Amino acid sequence: MSALGRYFAALDYWQLGAMLALLGVGLTFIHSTGVQIGGSDPTFAFRRQLLWIAIGSCLYLAGTLVNTRSVLFKAAVIVFYGVILCALVAVLFAGVRVYGATRWLAIGSFRLQPSEFAKCALALMLALIFSLRGFGINGFAGIAASSIATLIPFLLIAAEPDFGSAVVLLPLYAAVAFVADLKWKKILIIVSVVAVAAGGIIVNEVWQIRPLLHDYQRDRILVFLHPERDRLKRGYNAYQAKIAVSSGGKFGKGIGEGTQNELGFLPQTVSNNDFIFSVIAEETGFAGITALIGCYAVLLLSILRCAYRAIDDFGRYFAVGTAMILFAHVLINAGMSLGVMPVTGLSLPFVSYGGSFLMTAMAMLGILQAVRRETIHDLSEGMY
Repeated sequence: MSALGRYFAALDYWQLGAMLALLGVGLTFIHSTGVQIGGSDPTFAFRRQLLWIAIGSCLYLAGTLVNTRSVLFKAAVIVFYGVILCALVAVLFAGVRVYGATRWLAIGSFRLQPSEFAKCALALMLALIFSLRGFGINGFAGIAASSIATLIPFLLIAAEPDFGSAVVLLPLYAAVAFVADLKWKKILIIVSVVAVAAGGIIVNEVWQIRPLLHDYQRDRILVFLHPERDRLKRGYNAYQAKIAVSSGGKFGKGIGEGTQNELGFLPQTVSNNDFIFSVIAEETGFAGITALIGCYAVLLLSILRCAYRAIDDFGRYFAVGTAMILFAHVLINAGMSLGVMPVTGLSLPFVSYGGSFLMTAMAMLGILQAVRRETIHDLSEGMY
């Protein structure tokens, strides 16, 4: 079989198909939300999303071609992680401020969000640390190195402030550490420390001793706990999103016929990104949302299958980290629209408008295809 034939034979078409289906759903509803509301350029977001997908496809293809076991790749992981940390620092001093948060770096007419790329960088770095000899999760070196590697981007992202993206790094670390065989005794110690710290933070915020959260972040939590508190301001988007979801019924109102979006009750600034789940729910109903969740289930199962079959530790840990990042995004984004999660601004993977996380996620899936190819090659050669 030719090299090209082996390349296509090794691809995980379940993963690829699910990703393409989700990208198609995203383009459909990004176009729908723009055209419904209109404006000076109703197709701007749609065209820009096509550009992000084109760039993401190049990154996906490049990811499928890497050798994750080479010294060069592992050196590139360290360099990439360092570059992202520098970008996170640069955001704090020269970032673009939007809606009270400084999260973006301006590159010409484009804005990139380093905190999104940090998720991929940390997943790669944790997989590298735990797969190195002498850096096992149960040794001091492994715990210290992985904790520092997680804490630095967490604090930098939280300082922007972008608490939603920062929080995603914690389950990422937990998932990779668990798969790396963290001992139960240490799990209980970590859980206890986190519980005590979380309790202290909650008491600190409630009693206003030395508040760490910004006013708008605190208001979001209070509105989440008491939805009737401020429906016309802080809780407006979440309230309208829930109305959109509940009005979809079994089969929805039809694509492009959603009144919450068309009449502007769900503002255009959030209808194609943070709350696109609500638009889909209103226009396609329970049937459409079930199909959407089904696509994510296929995608996540294909990633976990890659992790299960991976022979190399790095590939296994990175696959689990990728699955956790995507799962956290889906859970939190859908939860915002359903009113069971505070509003954090996390995008719906491959569906929401925006380039930074889209490119990150596509690059990560491309690398997983490389992990799958290497596993198939090892098994065919009888190396294990």
